[in-house]
Amino acid sequence: MIAWTCKCRVPLYELCEAGGQAFIRRTVYEGGRWKVREASRRRSAEAHAMWTALLSGLAR
Repeated sequence: MIAWTCKCRVPLYELCEAGGQAFIRRTVYEGGRWKVREASRRRSAEAHAMWTALLSGLAR
């Protein structure tokens, strides 16, 4: 994990990277359980651009 949003707010987002690939993980609390979803792995540059868009409110 190289970056993350504040754990005090849900959903929690994490930018994970290894070996030149990266993905964004989203964690929410639903139905009394934590649910984790991960975006597909992509080149680091693409994932970093998606991370910036997410933090800027531009991601869909």
